[in-house]
Amino acid sequence: MTQRRKQEASRGAEPRRRVALVTGASRGIGAQVARELGVRGLHVMINYREKAKRARAVADEIRAAGGHATAIGADVCENTQVQALLDTINHRFGALDVLVLNASGGLERGADPGYAMRLNRDAQCALVTSALPRMPAGARIVFVTSHQAHFSPGRPVPEGYEPIAASKRAGEDALLAVKPALVERGIALKVVSGDMIDGTIIVRLLHRKDPAAVEARRDHGPLPTVEEFATAIADAALQPEVADTTYVGGPDYRW
Repeated sequence: MTQRRKQEASRGAEPRRRVALVTGASRGIGAQVARELGVRGLHVMINYREKAKRARAVADEIRAAGGHATAIGADVCENTQVQALLDTINHRFGALDVLVLNASGGLERGADPGYAMRLNRDAQCALVTSALPRMPAGARIVFVTSHQAHFSPGRPVPEGYEPIAASKRAGEDALLAVKPALVERGIALKVVSGDMIDGTIIVRLLHRKDPAAVEARRDHGPLPTVEEFATAIADAALQPEVADTTYVGGPDYRW
């Protein structure tokens, strides 16, 4: 039992509310994951890099629905900012129970050739390493990825998506390599992989670069929605018997 929980028990206080950090949560999938976790009773830390107004709006929405949320800015590629973010969580709550690694990128205009790997592999590993001392036994880490990356390099990817596929696959492999050490600490690592998710900015960007690739995915059936994908991520974060890897949409990838 942590010191904080001992103090709560001695005062007869209710156990502390569990805390989740969702990276890249100011819009899209990350924002919907934050909503899902808020509904399920966690205090959600909504991480953003630049979109403070959007992140605060998501936090306001969660609180209006009776949940608990805080918008918190940090570029996950910047170690100083990550440390400040984690220190804030530790100071306010004493622990971090759920870490959803949702932030990713590589298609941004003007991004240098190494950016995708810095964000999708290096930043993810560094954040996990820094977060571990704040995560108690029973905590969970969820790595969010795509089928195009998860099954890379065995499957073709849309034009322009190659840096993201390679870097997210590298990020997943790097995290899986430290999974035994996580298990020793009582911390579970879960992976949630999705087909192209309808309505997301990444699909819109891909459609501009390679519309045939997006339509080819639609030919296999309706693309998963943001809500469906976010629900699967929240389940991976909280459900007791969830699989180590959850697949959302795209059954043809697993044939």
